[in-house]
Amino acid sequence: MTNNDLLIRLRYALDIKNSDMVEIFRLGGMDFTKEEVLKILTKPEENEDGEYDLTPTDNFLPCDYEMLEAFLNGFITFKRGKQDQKPGQEKVTPPFVKRDTPNNLFIKRVKVALSLTTEDMLDIFYDAGLNVSKGELGAILRKADHRNYKECGDNFTRNFIKGLTYKYRSTPEQ
Repeated sequence: MTNNDLLIRLRYALDIKNSDMVEIFRLGGMDFTKEEVLKILTKPEENEDGEYDLTPTDNFLPCDYEMLEAFLNGFITFKRGKQDQKPGQEKVTPPFVKRDTPNNLFIKRVKVALSLTTEDMLDIFYDAGLNVSKGELGAILRKADHRNYKECGDNFTRNFIKGLTYKYRSTPEQ
C-alpha cells in the first residue's frame, strides 16, 4: 500500500474535505494548493509487472514519508488543536533513531489525532473482522527501536481503515 493510498483511504473513512486536506498539510508545515492535494489523492498507475509507478506526472504526485508525516502531524493539530509549549520547556531534537514504517506511523498518529484508547482501537479492528490482542496492538504502537516493536503490515492497516470507515461513516441504525 502506498502513502498516497493511506491518505486516500483516510480521507474517505473520515469524510475529510479537500479544503481541510490543504489546511491539514499546512498545519503540518507543508504548503500545497488544492490542485496539488488532488494529485496526491490520485492512485498511481500500475506498470506491466503489477507494481505501482511512483513517477510524478501531470495527474499524480507521489507522497513520500516526510509528506505523510507532515500530514499526520497536521491532522493531530487539526483535530486536537495546537499544543502550547510549557514555560521553561525547550524543543529537543532527538538523535537519529530508527524510523517507523509508514503503516506504524499512520496508526500511531491517527490514534492520537482521534483520541482513541486501546479499547477503541480493539473495537475498530473487531468491527473490521480482525481480532487483535492488546499485546499485538502494543507491539505496533511501540517505538521503532524497542525490542518488542513489530512492523505493521498492509493488511493490518487496511483493516484499521476499514474499521474507521464503519465507525465514522456508517449511519446510525433507526
